Amino acid sequence: MRHADHVARESQSNSATSALAASWRRSLLKHGLDPSDARRPERLTLPELARRRQAMDHFLRVASPQLDQLFNLVGLSGCNVLLTDADGVVLDQRVNAADAEQFRDWGLWQGADWSESAQGTNGIGTCLAEGRPITIHRGEHFRTRNTAMSCMDAPIWGPDGRLLAALDVSSARADQTERYNRLIGAQVAQTARAIEAMFFRASFPGARIVAPGDSVDAAVLLAVDKDDLAIGATRAARRALGLEREGAIRPRPAADLLGRDDDLTGFDKAERAAVARALARAEGNVSAAARALGVGRATLYRRMARLGLGEKNG
Repeated sequence: MRHADHVARESQSNSATSALAASWRRSLLKHGLDPSDARRPERLTLPELARRRQAMDHFLRVASPQLDQLFNLVGLSGCNVLLTDADGVVLDQRVNAADAEQFRDWGLWQGADWSESAQGTNGIGTCLAEGRPITIHRGEHFRTRNTAMSCMDAPIWGPDGRLLAALDVSSARADQTERYNRLIGAQVAQTARAIEAMFFRASFPGARIVAPGDSVDAAVLLAVDKDDLAIGATRAARRALGLEREGAIRPRPAADLLGRDDDLTGFDKAERAAVARALARAEGNVSAAARALGVGRATLYRRMARLGLGEKNG
């Protein structure tokens, strides 16, 4: 049976329940695509591509070293490393000169639109559509013209919790095995998490970046300001801590989110921090700290006792 006929049959079958069949169904019925369409993906003009790259310049600069590192691992095996925006448009890539012609012919090139709505089921587009790491191996692609490639992808989430990009490794090897795909897919997912964490850190340059103590996921990160308020959170942290799913988060005491025990609440915490800072600046001299705070020495001693601060704590 021809690939296009197989895709059409499975897409319209009422019994098709797999994730792959669901993507084929979206491609055929929602996006109105033809699996036998042999046209190359649409590519942006150079000015259009330049505008998209400029809009994500900070992100691309952060991601670039990670793309280099990933390509050093997979490039010699005939793989192409691609980074797209949230629309599936390829913004950056790494490819060997010997493989470039093949990938260019397939349309796996800068400026190409690999969204699911444009190309049907494929690594980049389906990863973005479903927001999860995915591998689309050869005949799992929607379009017949794409069945010679294997694509391993992972999403990258922005510091605002929204989908930002997709990281893709595509292979031109005819003998690429599904086991090898799994190994590459794991490396792609790890690199995507690393890029996400690095960009999160770069997006809060004045903040302290912390992770909940019991988290084993490197992508679970909080940005904490000088007042110990959590002002940013990665998508994984938002899910783990029940924060706003997208957009800016409402500032919250980091201690509350990190589960630290503290008997002080409200203004007591702010007062304790102010007293501790004054003592530190005065190098533990209570009289000097009291003058800086505009209170008497005896008053400061009483407040220190109530707040659990001894002279050595300063």
